Amino acid sequence: MIFRFLFISVLGLSLSACDDALSSAQAPEFSGQSLNGDIVSTETLQDKVTLVKFWSTDCTTCVAQMPDNIDYYQQYHDQGFDIIAVAMKHDPLEYVRNFTEARQLPFTVVSDKDGAISAAFGDIRMTPTAFLIDKKGRIVKRYVGNYDKAAFTQTVEKALAG
Repeated sequence: MIFRFLFISVLGLSLSACDDALSSAQAPEFSGQSLNGDIVSTETLQDKVTLVKFWSTDCTTCVAQMPDNIDYYQQYHDQGFDIIAVAMKHDPLEYVRNFTEARQLPFTVVSDKDGAISAAFGDIRMTPTAFLIDKKGRIVKRYVGNYDKAAFTQTVEKALAG
């Protein structure tokens, strides 16, 4: 029992340290095409606070988070906040299009057809995984799975003010 507690504690510390180390890193170079045909790249992020969110249509947590993402976009977009929703390469393009249209997603949606964007961000395989990137292109925070909404909005507001 003690070993299990120590293992969990060490694991928790290493995950926390990983997020801290990541928080000052520059966002990686990437490029992709949105469902609208626009090119989305690292340059797209300049001078904005952007949530780059890796998701898939078959991920229940991703689907459950989309209404909140729509709310965040609508609440903060005029202040310089943007979302780039990156659909994973295993997700058929027609599913991604149907999902985007049915839910009227107001933000940019990109299909990572070849997995290059996922690879650029550290070979993302688990969804949802999201990166909040500040106006200078630095990763502020990485989110995996569910996260605290109040803490998220507080972090977005701080990044927008900076």
